[in-house]
Amino acid sequence: MVEKLGAEGFMKELCNGFRLLVDGDKGVITFESLKKNSALLGLQDMSDEEAICMLREGDLDGDGALNEMEFCTLMLRLSPELMNSSMKLLVEAIVNF
Repeated sequence: MVEKLGAEGFMKELCNGFRLLVDGDKGVITFESLKKNSALLGLQDMSDEEAICMLREGDLDGDGALNEMEFCTLMLRLSPELMNSSMKLLVEAIVNF
């Protein structure tokens, strides 16, 4: 995916995914916003337990919700292809810094 979109395009897509799931008032992905908006990403059959597990897996600061950084980190960790590509993305970001 990174190869197709490039580093900037890939990060933009992750940010778009976050915006689709975010609670507009709170600025984070909550259980409620995840359940409400998950169908937009083809995850309409996500159970409450799966949603809770996703939030727990990605919640690095313990607030019970996912901010944009936590969401992007989780998406990278959940996809082996993205995980392998993330090193290339990191190297590219460092080189361009």
